[in-house]
Amino acid sequence: MMNFSQKSPLDWEFNDRTGGCIRSTPLHCNTSSNNKNITSSTDMFHSIAQVTLPYNPQSIDFANTQSECEEACLSSCSCTAYSYNSSRCSVWHGELLSVNLNDGIDNTSEDVLYLRLAAKDLLPSLRKNKRKPNVGVVTAASIFGFGLLMLMVLLLIWRNKFKWCGSPLYDNQGSAGGIIAFRYTELVHATKNFSEKLGGGGFGSVYKGVLSDLKTTIAVKKLDGAQQGEKKFRAEVSSIGLIQHINLVKLIGFCCEGDHRLLVYEHILNGSLDGHLFKKSNNADAAVLNWNSRYQITLGVARGLSYLHQSCHECIIHCDVKPENILVDTSFVPKVADFGLAAFVGRDFSRILTTFRGTAGYLAPEWLTGVAITPKVDVYGFGMVLLEVLSGRRNSPEIYNTSSSGSYRVEYFSVQAISKLHGGDVKSLVDPRLHGDFNLEEAERVCKVAGWCIQDNEFDRPTMGEVVRVLEGLQEIDVPPMPRLLAAITAQPGAAT
Repeated sequence: MMNFSQKSPLDWEFNDRTGGCIRSTPLHCNTSSNNKNITSSTDMFHSIAQVTLPYNPQSIDFANTQSECEEACLSSCSCTAYSYNSSRCSVWHGELLSVNLNDGIDNTSEDVLYLRLAAKDLLPSLRKNKRKPNVGVVTAASIFGFGLLMLMVLLLIWRNKFKWCGSPLYDNQGSAGGIIAFRYTELVHATKNFSEKLGGGGFGSVYKGVLSDLKTTIAVKKLDGAQQGEKKFRAEVSSIGLIQHINLVKLIGFCCEGDHRLLVYEHILNGSLDGHLFKKSNNADAAVLNWNSRYQITLGVARGLSYLHQSCHECIIHCDVKPENILVDTSFVPKVADFGLAAFVGRDFSRILTTFRGTAGYLAPEWLTGVAITPKVDVYGFGMVLLEVLSGRRNSPEIYNTSSSGSYRVEYFSVQAISKLHGGDVKSLVDPRLHGDFNLEEAERVCKVAGWCIQDNEFDRPTMGEVVRVLEGLQEIDVPPMPRLLAAITAQPGAAT
């Protein structure tokens, strides 16, 4: 845009525009020394049509015409823009955030933003009086330009040599938006050459490490190969790195050097939830996750997912909710982890068409139909997790012989759970290792919520915000119907091969 320059041209080169722009000419605005309420300004306004207006407007109720709206903005030295539409005056103070212009994409917006600029930037007559530069100035400018060009060439050569994926190089004291960009050698040293493996999955392995301050223990996820493109990798790091919530694992930093793609998280000492729910031991006295911890874990996970769906700048769909991606700390506070499959949905959209992702057993039916997904896919996965927390067993299908001829039937625990709920026998669903030491009212609440979460039709499922209110006891919930798809699968007999 005219009269503005990029605050960080290098970031813009890689489509990272979060730094925004700065004015070439400061605004002119003075406050009278005798009366602080009187301001004078020679600034003018430049109109921008078909624009998505910035965030956080301030409504001016006393401005009934466009001229009065303009005067209201000029009367404040901090006012940077105004808009007048349908007899409504809106002004903005300070920085203008998330202004989307018509850059080739169809834009039917009728809004016009009037951007405040210094008068001399809009009056050509003031520019005609500029003196022609002398030979010395031209020579100096040429030398400076040549030097700047050489510097840019050297920077490009250096960047290609080290193959940093468009990210500024910081040491372990520097950060971008609170996220540290590590060198690969730093993480090799921190993990002792990736010697202590904490776990692994389809996207890579996780290793324990300690930062150079010898105080911060980290979990380094080493992705297999350069599976994610440069732009997507940076976008996910930037988005996840800005999230701060007690029930979401904290991303400390990343490494994107050469072919290396690594994510650095806080280390959660107690490991993942599946290790506590499904551990097998011949020792009858082995520690079993008590009911209170289980219930607080379900509530914490619900709060974390609700934050992702409803409280972030962009709606974030985790896409892979399962016990392996839920970590618990020493106090058994849960933290949703592993956002490698996450999908980002703008606030102006309700669903997104994305590639198939997730884990069998936790996949909502809409994944299989190929339609655009919504946050309700996380709700479905969370419902399956609830049943596993309730029962202490995997929600995997079980095959039973029904006759000597070799016929069999497939039974899902989720179908059994809702059947027991309808029959008023939730007690038999609870993990027998608890020996009856649980709150029956809370167990019934968990079972009801799970039943609604795994409904076939996404519109029948609650939002995660509603789930939180039910688990907190602030909202009542009815007994859910049997999911037709799971019931149909269970009802179909087959022949053993």
